[in-house]
Amino acid sequence: MAGVLLGVSLCATARQVSEVQAGAMSADIRRTAFGIPHIRASDERGLGYGIGYAYAQDNLCLLANEVVTVNGQRARYFGAEQATLEERNNLTSDVFFTWLNTPQAVAAFWKAQTPQVQQRLEGYVAGYNRYLQERGATGRPMQCQGAWVRPINTADLVKLTRRLLVEGGVGQFAEALAGATPPQPGVAVQGRARAFEVATLNQQRFTLDRGSNAVAVGGERSFNGRGMLLANPHFPWIGGMRFYQMHLTIPGQLDVMGAALPGLPVVNIGFNQHVAWTHTVDTSKHFTLYRLTLDPKDPTRYLLDGKSIPMQKTQVTVQVKDAKPHTQTVYSSQFGPVVQWPGKLDWNGQYAFSLRDANLGNDRVLHQWYAMNQARSLKDLQASVHTLQGIPWVNTLAADDQGQSLYMNLSVVPNVSAKKLQQCSDPRAGLQLIVLDGAHSACAWDIDPRAAQPGIFPADQLPQLERKDYVQHSNDSAWMANPKAPLTGYSPVISQDQIALGARARFALQRLQDLDKQPISSADLQHMVLDNQVYLADQVMPDLLKFCAQQTDASLNTLCTHLKDWDQKANLDSGPGLVHFIHVLEQMQQVPDVWRVAFDPRSAQTTPRGLAIERPEVAKALREAMLASVVQVTELGLKAGTRWGDIQVSGNTPMHGGPQELGIYNAMQSVPRADGKREVVSGSSYLQIVTFDDNGPKAEGVLAFSLSSDPASPYFKDQTQAFSEKKLSPLPFTEQQIKADPQYQRQVIRE
Repeated sequence: MAGVLLGVSLCATARQVSEVQAGAMSADIRRTAFGIPHIRASDERGLGYGIGYAYAQDNLCLLANEVVTVNGQRARYFGAEQATLEERNNLTSDVFFTWLNTPQAVAAFWKAQTPQVQQRLEGYVAGYNRYLQERGATGRPMQCQGAWVRPINTADLVKLTRRLLVEGGVGQFAEALAGATPPQPGVAVQGRARAFEVATLNQQRFTLDRGSNAVAVGGERSFNGRGMLLANPHFPWIGGMRFYQMHLTIPGQLDVMGAALPGLPVVNIGFNQHVAWTHTVDTSKHFTLYRLTLDPKDPTRYLLDGKSIPMQKTQVTVQVKDAKPHTQTVYSSQFGPVVQWPGKLDWNGQYAFSLRDANLGNDRVLHQWYAMNQARSLKDLQASVHTLQGIPWVNTLAADDQGQSLYMNLSVVPNVSAKKLQQCSDPRAGLQLIVLDGAHSACAWDIDPRAAQPGIFPADQLPQLERKDYVQHSNDSAWMANPKAPLTGYSPVISQDQIALGARARFALQRLQDLDKQPISSADLQHMVLDNQVYLADQVMPDLLKFCAQQTDASLNTLCTHLKDWDQKANLDSGPGLVHFIHVLEQMQQVPDVWRVAFDPRSAQTTPRGLAIERPEVAKALREAMLASVVQVTELGLKAGTRWGDIQVSGNTPMHGGPQELGIYNAMQSVPRADGKREVVSGSSYLQIVTFDDNGPKAEGVLAFSLSSDPASPYFKDQTQAFSEKKLSPLPFTEQQIKADPQYQRQVIRE
């Protein structure tokens, strides 16, 4: 018997060696509660194979749709006048992505990847395609039955990554790029008002839809002297920015768990044995505009240092369903593509505007997260970001098992000093959009040999702060990551100080201050999000109720009663007072001099505050806002017993949280539905709280919109219900925890 066993063993070993030599891939996919995949493989290709396969099981149609988008083929399959999930016209989207993802750009990005990253991407492609083949054309979910669904390749994953890179830059100007046309005498620019209205809204919503909160607690403040991390990214609940939970293991090399964006075979926000990290959208600039002074003889030529230079013309051709191909010319200067935004960035006989996006030169982004995933300490993680500078448009906050906490505003930022900004930009334009003088080469971005790519700031010139107490961030500048150590003196392109903080940051700083006399626990971090406290209610409710007491008009009685009865939170059982508060504050925040105490940089955490109801113009505006809210609530048919959970929903699931402008840490963006309810479209997404002990990380979390986007999946709404009930679950990390999970199941896939 022993000989037989030995023979079988030798045969098996020989077969395994043969498979390795042949490059065969295999992966072990174990799923625990809510379907979270724990993917284990012996090498990079195998790991990618498991990631791609598991992701396709849960989000086949989502990825297929995004692949069509980044390949510029939406008009070909769905028609020119249809729209993307972001409400962008298909033809405009296709022109933009065909311009962005040229074969040359995609090939250069691929060539720049490390062998390990390339292998993982290749495995991802094979895993996704295997599952697609297994489902068959007729076995796919109903929402992706069309001919537009096809096997993917590594170029598709590169294109998805490049789309992510430009989200904070030229990606917000697709309409302006696709519509840029040289002026013609006597010919007015064709109006595309609706397209630019949507584009403006998308720009305004960029931080709202992709905001975030984060707190990293050091050993001086944590309950056990080790680091702690709260990750609360606010990302879209649909489409190409929808997070996916996964745990990745190559024994002896990698063990990391967290969340990733579609098509990325790395963990973007997560933790490993020693370190936990997260990201928040930063306020740094990742692109600048250049105002081109045009040659009076030809609007497609521009003057640089007195010399007339022709714009580059690129022909972009897009296939259109049931119509002739659409061909368009995209114009570019040496700074980047020409963009035309009627009334904002006009291309006339004198000037045009060109956009330079720093992240178009960032081919390090995948390697960056790959390195962060493997960090063995906070110093490792910090060093990788310093060296690679691959983070595109977010801050990084991290904590480790040694009790350190870290904030880094180390993203890809154009190297434009405060001095250069003063010399080369029009101060009337302000700092919302940086517009430099494109007529002088001296206004080009500076080049520092210490930077990872030409034209960006080196890491040691960007804000960072390591603390033993805490660092926090909620989409403000770097200034007040910790008020005990303000980060000041940076180029305004990087970070501005002495400016008002957002209400979420003020809430976080107040809550952390309130906890100053006691160790911070994981429950304290959870309560920061799920208490759903409305911070601005603390600042203005006394004035609103005082104003109510002064009114003799019965038309405001019900509103005032609802405000008085409201618990000043955005919980499921919060009453109509919350709806009135949202309506009233939305109007009042547009009123000049509305605050009794104006912003004072010396009291940044507590100003501005108080409604100046003693001023006649403020009182008048407040009364009008209240009356308008009465009308809105009446039209919605809200009754005295209506709860917030009856109004804000995800499908049929009630949702807590609310507008971030009110200082609700659990920020939720919801839009009106035909039935009078509000559907959540973005907000708290992957909620993760990580602590450490002698055995490693202890994490709990929830993916608010659930793992799968397929309505037929058992993992379509299970975590959404858990989030609605404010239930975070332990995240199994060790082998013992994974196998002990009651929902444990295992699947081994081999090529």
